[in-house]
Amino acid sequence: MKKILNDPVDYVDEMIEGLVVAHPYHFRRIPDAQRALVHVQAPVEGKVGIVTGGGSGHLPIFLGYVGPGLVDAVAIGNVFSSPSAEEILSATKAVDSGAGVLFLFGNYAGDVMNFDMAAESAQESGICVATSIVSDDVASSPPTEKEERRGVAGLFFAYKIAGACAVSGATLAEVKAAADRANANTRSMGVALSPCTIPEVGRPTFELGENEMELGMGIHGEKGIERTALATANEIAESVMSRILADIELGGGDEVAVLVNGLGATPLEELYIMLRRVSSTLHEHEVSINRAYVGEYATSMEMVGASISLMRLDSELKMWLDAPSYSPLLPQPPRECIHV
Repeated sequence: MKKILNDPVDYVDEMIEGLVVAHPYHFRRIPDAQRALVHVQAPVEGKVGIVTGGGSGHLPIFLGYVGPGLVDAVAIGNVFSSPSAEEILSATKAVDSGAGVLFLFGNYAGDVMNFDMAAESAQESGICVATSIVSDDVASSPPTEKEERRGVAGLFFAYKIAGACAVSGATLAEVKAAADRANANTRSMGVALSPCTIPEVGRPTFELGENEMELGMGIHGEKGIERTALATANEIAESVMSRILADIELGGGDEVAVLVNGLGATPLEELYIMLRRVSSTLHEHEVSINRAYVGEYATSMEMVGASISLMRLDSELKMWLDAPSYSPLLPQPPRECIHV
């Protein structure tokens, strides 16, 4: 294992320290909460607060989505491990302005359990909490069991939609409905070409042969749906798109937002090559791309691979998607999405 670190036990805490040093104008720490960060402007009077969280090792998810037009606070766990209920509760109290708080996170058992515990404690403290769980990974469960699916890069769309809705002055119920709507209209799937290494473990999370890839692998190394010989960029994009399009109703005249996401060690050039084939596939189905995002939005340490996410759009989702947002850890949006 070759990594730039000190003691693996201190990996997450030292990363957070460096993050705050780099962006003191953006993040603030919460007293007595070592792994919870809040945007410097939170809480905003009258605005629904949004709290997310999950394991480290996925930057820019989850820390990178704190910011105006996105989420207000985040709680972080060890690499690929859930944050504690105590840290989540601290983040919740820090962003509550009286309008309620939305918990918005990916569908993983540990996260669900700890956010549920934090919600109970928050309610006991007089804070109204609602929960929206993202489950966009088509490889992890069939359509009949969509609520069991993992949350992966589609979290990006949920953060954008819910964040914009909250800024508009919507109620807690309305912000939750917006996040749920983004999730209901989003499908994702990835492919891994190499494993990654958790610092405290010191060995790869799984093994792949030199000329192998795994289709549908999760961002923690969860088993995919098929292991095959390494394919071309076009073949990979076609395999992923065929499964996504089989899972969501899209037809002539529909518009989508597309995210081609790198998993940590994939050159940007290769993501654009994939987008090229994604675009032509959608054109064949008479579906147009309203917005395309390319870059690292949800990673898995140094894993080589990529994922594709589609969000089916309507007029309101387009409005929220185009709303201004900012985080220093995110690739910046196309110029036409930036409102000044």
